[in-house]
Amino acid sequence: MFSSTGEALEYIKKHEIRQIDVKVGDLQGRWRRMTYSAQNVGERLFEEGTGISLSPYPGYRAVESGDMKVVPDVTTAFLDPFHEYPTLSFICNMHMNDGSRYVRDPRYVLQQAEAYLGTVVPGAEALFSPELEFYIFDNASFGVEDRMAYYDVEAPAAGWTDSDEPLYRFGMPRCGQADQPLDRYAHVREHMVAHIEDAGINVKYHHHELGTPGQMEVEVLFDSPVRTADAMMVMKYMIKNTAVEDGCLATFMPKPLYGHAGNGIHYHQYLVNGGKSMFYDADGYGGMNSTGLSYLAGLLHHTPALMGLGNASTNSYRRFAPNLAAPMKLFFGVGNRSSALRIPGYAINEREARVEYRMPDATANCYLIVAAQLLAGLEGVAKAMDPSAMGYGPFDVNVYAQPEEEQAKLKNIPTEFGPALAALDEDREFLKQGGAFADELIDAWLEVKQAELIDVKVRPHPQEYMAYFDL
Repeated sequence: MFSSTGEALEYIKKHEIRQIDVKVGDLQGRWRRMTYSAQNVGERLFEEGTGISLSPYPGYRAVESGDMKVVPDVTTAFLDPFHEYPTLSFICNMHMNDGSRYVRDPRYVLQQAEAYLGTVVPGAEALFSPELEFYIFDNASFGVEDRMAYYDVEAPAAGWTDSDEPLYRFGMPRCGQADQPLDRYAHVREHMVAHIEDAGINVKYHHHELGTPGQMEVEVLFDSPVRTADAMMVMKYMIKNTAVEDGCLATFMPKPLYGHAGNGIHYHQYLVNGGKSMFYDADGYGGMNSTGLSYLAGLLHHTPALMGLGNASTNSYRRFAPNLAAPMKLFFGVGNRSSALRIPGYAINEREARVEYRMPDATANCYLIVAAQLLAGLEGVAKAMDPSAMGYGPFDVNVYAQPEEEQAKLKNIPTEFGPALAALDEDREFLKQGGAFADELIDAWLEVKQAELIDVKVRPHPQEYMAYFDL
């Protein structure tokens, strides 16, 4: 929105901005914020930053050493539509008190990874485009106590409601790209997209996804890694707050409902130079040259570790089961939506040739998983990895329709959170390229996520009551 502190201050004065929100991302990927009165904001906030305590954020600073600084990035500004008074929001970078960058700041990790790109592939820029999937429900309630655990959602299009409101309900088994009136939340999604675009983010399209009870998808145009992750944070903020504004709820949980499609984030990505894809070869498989094939080999090779970052919850692994849409085998192919990595068949040309990595979901910290994907791909390029020699395909068939002996030849993904975290711990060296991930950050992530894993593991599950209560 702005290119300088002067532009920001001039805008604040001209448009009578009342409040300044400074937003900080915690390790898990949630925004935290402090709100300043705009009448007391000057150059010092943007040039020197402001004090903050990071001790309340799991995985960051201890209570006895929590004082830090955060510096707003003026280029990230957007008008927040969910405040009563005019409010301008900024995403911040974290700094130590001596001015140096904080190595556990996820945004710093991605900035380092993006800077490292030029040392591996001179003249290259990386472009990413995520597809965000989420559900909209009329309402949701849930709770966990010593004596009780439950969740309950209202999704009228699936028939789950006590309302007498007349409505159409899905009769078709797969409802991707459904039209109105079956697309019950189209107006809510349109409000979401309007807010997203007003924040300066370029939306490519949006539509109803496969999940009957109200699954949605919004995809944005390609941008640099850091700007893509910033945009994802803004999008999640806009989507959730718009839903509340329109009297419903949005969730990015990977698997909120049994028997219905899960929410993932597919990341389209490629390297470009001079407006042309550095992955393209008209004569190569899927239009891929050796650089593109090596990049995707790096992603596939490091997938177990990537899942420790990109599928960052116990709920993530409920997406992965036979006959579901989420991929469970490590291979690539052209237009093959059963693959972990797809080469889009409609984008095989010198401008757009790219890969689509289909594993992550929104429980990831978007800065960390974008950085990790880029670093995995760059290691593949640096080491000239050959995906075919490594056993990753290509395969142009639905592997789940193949005989079991053929499926057994393919490498499997981790299907539980614990093994994915162990893979991340063991296979961490590629993340350190360019000084991006520090060991202390990876250790902090593992500590926080292991605690989450144990917290779920020790609690009885309602299905266990169904299966075992009478034994």
